[in-house]
Amino acid sequence: MDVVLAPDIFVNASVAVGTPPEQAVRRVFSGPTKPKTSTWVLERVESMLHALPQFKDEAVAKQMSTIRGLVDVVEEGEHFIEDWQAALVALANAAGVARVLTDHPDLLAEPSPDGTEFVPSDAWLFEQSTPPPPPVV
Repeated sequence: MDVVLAPDIFVNASVAVGTPPEQAVRRVFSGPTKPKTSTWVLERVESMLHALPQFKDEAVAKQMSTIRGLVDVVEEGEHFIEDWQAALVALANAAGVARVLTDHPDLLAEPSPDGTEFVPSDAWLFEQSTPPPPPVV
């Protein structure tokens, strides 16, 4: 897969079935390899789910167990805790991809300093459903 998922995508997919984030997560998880993530992303997802009133502790634990079973952690540690952009760029670099799937408006508003591209889920889904151009003859 050519992207890593930001925490907001995991959370939105967990609470809003049928939305672009949920559809994107399903597509990423259906790939031939497990998507890559970081300890930082998993910690943010868990924290964000705990903040939602509809997610009780047992539901958060079950959702996190499901997510952990579907991903490979490629970056560990507590780097860049407050800086989402830096943390996600570090994850993309560790995963060997150049793009991060996110719907976070602040991340989508400004380009990354190192060229990592932040892509909204609906645009990525459209891209995935568009056939490649025909070969040049």
